[in-house]
Amino acid sequence: MKTSSKTPAKTPKLHVKTGDTVIVVAGADKGKKGEILKVFPEKQRAIVSGMKMAKKHIKPTAEQPQGGVIEIEMPIHVSNLMHLDPKSGEPTRIGRKKDESGKTVRYSKKSGEIIK
Repeated sequence: MKTSSKTPAKTPKLHVKTGDTVIVVAGADKGKKGEILKVFPEKQRAIVSGMKMAKKHIKPTAEQPQGGVIEIEMPIHVSNLMHLDPKSGEPTRIGRKKDESGKTVRYSKKSGEIIK
């Protein structure tokens, strides 16, 4: 029996969440730090405050009567982001483990500290 190629793929678990502090490790904004504003798990991308700025032309509307050109943040692929260690502030990998109550938590592989 042939399986359908149109079955939806499972969205992967990402190492970043909204509100995390990250550093960009590749691209034009390499080395800059910022906070994650929004995550798109299905596309494996995240919007980081102040990173990958692009100009967008806006038509005049009721909210923006002048219209014009504004700068907005564009999504960055999560492979270009690394979490910052809560203790030292250095880039670190993220691991998952169960805490005392049996809940899965994220932790810093560098210092072992749990990431909220």
